[in-house]
Amino acid sequence: MDIRNKTVLLFGGWGLVGNSLSRKLIVEEPKQIIIASLRQSEAEEQVFNLKRDYPHLPENYFIPWWGNIFVRHDFKDTNRLELLEQKENRQILLRDTMEELNDDILHNSSIYKLLSEYKPDIIIDSVNAATGIAYQDLYTMYRDIQQKIEEKPSAESMIVLTEKLLCNQYIPQLIRHIQILYASMFKFGTKMYVKIGTSGTGGMGLNIPYTHSEEKPSRVLLSKSSVAGAHTLLLFLMGRTPEGPITKEIKPTAAIAWKKIVYGEVSKGGKPIELIDIPIESAIELKENLKLKLDSPFTSTGENLKSVFIDTGENGTFSRGEFEAITAQGQMEFVTPEEISKTIIYEVKGGNTGHDIINALDNASMSPTYRAGFMQNFAVKKLAQLEEIHDTESVAFELLGPPRLSKLLHEINLLRHVAGTMEEIVNTNASVLSEKVYLLLKNDNKLRSEIISIGIPILLPDGKSLLRGNLMKIPPFRGKEELEITENNIDLWASDGWVDLREFNITRWQNRLKDLMHEATLIPDEDTSSLHVRNKEYWNNFGKIDIGKVVSWIFIHEEHGLRMKA
Repeated sequence: MDIRNKTVLLFGGWGLVGNSLSRKLIVEEPKQIIIASLRQSEAEEQVFNLKRDYPHLPENYFIPWWGNIFVRHDFKDTNRLELLEQKENRQILLRDTMEELNDDILHNSSIYKLLSEYKPDIIIDSVNAATGIAYQDLYTMYRDIQQKIEEKPSAESMIVLTEKLLCNQYIPQLIRHIQILYASMFKFGTKMYVKIGTSGTGGMGLNIPYTHSEEKPSRVLLSKSSVAGAHTLLLFLMGRTPEGPITKEIKPTAAIAWKKIVYGEVSKGGKPIELIDIPIESAIELKENLKLKLDSPFTSTGENLKSVFIDTGENGTFSRGEFEAITAQGQMEFVTPEEISKTIIYEVKGGNTGHDIINALDNASMSPTYRAGFMQNFAVKKLAQLEEIHDTESVAFELLGPPRLSKLLHEINLLRHVAGTMEEIVNTNASVLSEKVYLLLKNDNKLRSEIISIGIPILLPDGKSLLRGNLMKIPPFRGKEELEITENNIDLWASDGWVDLREFNITRWQNRLKDLMHEATLIPDEDTSSLHVRNKEYWNNFGKIDIGKVVSWIFIHEEHGLRMKA
């Protein structure tokens, strides 16, 4: 797409790739660039540098924004460890991650607030989400819990540990992030989303020698790769969602370098490394047990470590020896941020670099086949033959899901029983159809039993009586054995998974079938091209009803569940 006059949001705008991208984007003349980073100092520093280097651009051309994009807006500037230590905040964080996505969670998220303010046309995301999530390190947490259990902790302390453990689960955090990101982009009209992902190992395999004192291969490092892979597959699904943003991912498989080469203080975790001088005579004698933690720390010399180093941004500060080792041929080697930026901009503009992971997955994954399409017709015919031979109906077993599928299949099957054809259904009074279906179920024990036995209740025409079996799929169990019965709840449950005999639901079916028939009728009889699939012949000229075809039409039109790629 054309970048000119578009608003571009850069997640991770302070980092190596973000810095390079912000400068290369200027040539494309976007309307505005939002520089988003975790810390306020980072975002403001980057915007200051850009304004200094490009003084001819308007004052508000570069906008700084900062905060954690994986939490709600109120928490975006609070350290995650601090959130976990405060009971109220921890429980909010837990609900935000684990509960079903609702308007409260969505509208209060930092991403939603950011997109609602700037409504970016293009988002380029270079945040290393896999590292941020996986380095919450469930393995260290496991060891802490094991130690606490040995100490026979109180019930309250175990509740705290359990809440923290749930808050740090990798996949739920990632899923919620993608849900919020997609919903926000859809709401505010973002047209393209490009992710700079990671392999987690700099392109190396399970033999990677660079770990953080863990075993090889490191479980924490492999967790990072696992999260990165899950992230890619979720983006793959987002890219297959109609009306969503065009989705791409560039995944460098090498170290990314560099930002600057200087002499100065060496920092770790944002703090300088203090020098400690221990005389040789102070060496400890190795006997009995080795203490990992000192009873009292050694005194600093008052000086900090200074040396020549190469700054690779968020990827770390390396000495000459470290950089030389990691980038040597046959190790991680490296790729420059400028090369990544050039690839991204070319992809955004519609070019094909061959480096889009989402496109690669589209091409490499096995799609529906001609043979399967041909055989589908055979399978359906064979099922129908066996139905006739055994004098039975194969409607729904509630094994595929969701319960709404079973509910819809049974409802159209019941209408087929009492009216026969689509035309008869739409031309019969809804109250008459409701009464006929009620009497059919009242008198047909087998049909009635098959519906309620798979967990699909039947809401009778009065809307106040429910016929149910031992199992009930809707409403789902959410920790409460009893739920309040209200009109809104009844409508919700009936829509999600109850066969609904109320007159207004029959009217809803009539309107659906009218729309379906109208759609097919608009196709001229003489149009025999490959343009149309669901013509009158597909619907048996509105005579014999194929219930699966009807429900698939509903899922496409009402659930927006259309497959957009072969």
